[in-house]
Order: sequence, then C-alpha cells, then structure tokens
Amino acid sequence: MSRAVEESNRRLLRARDAMDRRYAEPLDVPTLARIAHVSEAHFIRTFRATFGETPNRYLQRRRVERAMFLLRTGERSVTDICMDVGFASLGTFSRVFRDIVGEPPSVYRRRGPLAPVPSCFAMAWLRPSSFGEAPGE
Repeated sequence: MSRAVEESNRRLLRARDAMDRRYAEPLDVPTLARIAHVSEAHFIRTFRATFGETPNRYLQRRRVERAMFLLRTGERSVTDICMDVGFASLGTFSRVFRDIVGEPPSVYRRRGPLAPVPSCFAMAWLRPSSFGEAPGE
C-alpha cells in the first residue's frame, strides 16, 4: 500500500471516528470533509469506495444502532430517543429506522428488554447489516 493511500485512509478514519463519537450532533459533509482535509466531492467518493456506503448513510446507521439500544433498554419515548440520537424529525427517524431495521421503532421496542449481557455485546449483536442495501443509499 502506498504512502498516499495510507494517508488517505487515515483521514477517512478520522472523519468516521468523529461520526462514531459525535453521532448525535449535526454533522454534514462539509464538516466531515474538513476533518478529513479533502474536498466534499472527494470525501463522498473516497468514503463510499473505502467503507461501502455514503457518509450520510453511515451516520444514519450509527444513529439507528444507538436508537435500537435505547428503545430496548429504557422507557423514554420514541420522539425523545429520535432527538437524542441526532435526528431532527420523527418522520425521518421512523422512515430511516424502518429502512435499516425492517420495522418501525415502536414495533422494534415491543420485542422487550435486551438480555442481561454487557452492552458492547448487545450492541454488536443488534447492529444492522449494511449489506444488501439499494445502490445510492
């Protein structure tokens, strides 16, 4: 692997790590491209080529993963959880959640509480797969 490719990967990982840490904050492509020190178009292209999904879809999936955990471990309302994980609209949250998980948040919550295992195992087990998504997502 060339030095240039390694540097590009480090920059993309920096941006992805920022999404993992700050998923509940308003993050947009210009902000993430600045973190990676590349143009917006280059960031979107290389992120998708490297990680298999667009930056927007990755961030949405991270937010939904956190929401899945919160829905099964607490009593907060779906609206509160929607806002806590960084969505600005309940409608968008419900649509994206259904697209990724395959069912609406309220139906998912009815599955009941998570089994008593360490949260890192529960979150890994519940992580939705990004395979099989339609192109362009």
